[in-house]
Amino acid sequence: MSGTMSTQAHPAVDESTVRQISEQLDEPEWLLETRLEALDALEDLEMPSVVRTPGRTWTNLYDLDYESLVDPLNAAEEKDQEGPDDVEVLPIAEAVEELPDLLREHFGSVVDPQENYLTALSTALFSTGTVIYVPEGVDAEDVTVRTRMNSTSLFNYTLVVTEESSSVTILERQSTGDEAVDGDRYYSGVVEVVPGENATVQYGALQNLDQDTYNYSVKRADATQYSTVTFVDGTLGSRLTKTEVSTELNGEGAETNIVGAFFGHDDQHFDIDSKVWHRAEHTTADLVMRGVIDDVARSVYEGIQDVGAGAWDTNSYQRENTLMLSDESEADASPQLIINNHDTEASHSATVGQVDQEDLFYMTSRGVDERSARDMLVEGFYVPVLEEIEVDELREEIQRLVRERLDE
Repeated sequence: MSGTMSTQAHPAVDESTVRQISEQLDEPEWLLETRLEALDALEDLEMPSVVRTPGRTWTNLYDLDYESLVDPLNAAEEKDQEGPDDVEVLPIAEAVEELPDLLREHFGSVVDPQENYLTALSTALFSTGTVIYVPEGVDAEDVTVRTRMNSTSLFNYTLVVTEESSSVTILERQSTGDEAVDGDRYYSGVVEVVPGENATVQYGALQNLDQDTYNYSVKRADATQYSTVTFVDGTLGSRLTKTEVSTELNGEGAETNIVGAFFGHDDQHFDIDSKVWHRAEHTTADLVMRGVIDDVARSVYEGIQDVGAGAWDTNSYQRENTLMLSDESEADASPQLIINNHDTEASHSATVGQVDQEDLFYMTSRGVDERSARDMLVEGFYVPVLEEIEVDELREEIQRLVRERLDE
């Protein structure tokens, strides 16, 4: 997109707009104030951090023309929110009324509304969302949220709160509807996950927006004592995606798994972060990411394992692999280990490369045509990630979308 933008509010984002959104949701005063404070902070906030090397910024978020992308009062969507009877799965407008104390306690507790320009923009302007609440001891499967965006912009918020010794499996999908919208679009999503002690949360997301859409998302968990949080993040759609999936291991014995798969083609640009902060004793993290890029697509991966001084007996592992299918595609990976406690077992690795020519030769020499051989190798490349996905529906959908992409 043309034009550069300094991080400052513009005519589409003013106080009357924010008040109108808040009024439509019948929000309490504290939430309106949180929105207005985020609005006021916009002009002083920076874009989310991106990987930089001397003389080069790997992803340029300042070059987006938000003037044309943000139209919050005309937000339109189709949304399905479903879950078992013993779990609350509420649209944000109902949660404001039915779970006001829960919302007030946890909103903005994991992702600071003023963390950066885009989180503040999302806080000021979100008009749709889901609150998922799992009571103590409840084991819940098949919570599903589907969002189909039918407007120029959509700002979505998700809050997951589980009580002690409960478990929940959530699958949230984002896509673009068939409604005709001229020009580019912007989709923003903030997800906060707050598990109780000894609780288990599996949160799967699948982003398959159309390639006229710019996408920013942050999904983050505050893992308390002996809780386990698994994020599975599938990224196939959008023109440009900047996404962070992260867990703060703040309770003793907490665990997290962050599993990701992406497939970029045409001129798509994916900037994907996986981050874990070990802040308590006996915590464990496993970060696994695999991606494929084709045509002139571009991927940037940043993985950070941060082990704090008090995080004794830490286990932290990270592996990222990107497969390039064309000479014009471009991929970068920046895995980082930050260790401030010697009682740590940790490793990280990242590889970027082309399809193995020996494997290709072996298959073609045994009668498999080159295109089919390549496709089989790509599907096989994703297997280590797919094996980590316990939610059958999400694993099968990622496999299906990868096959569709390969058949194009």
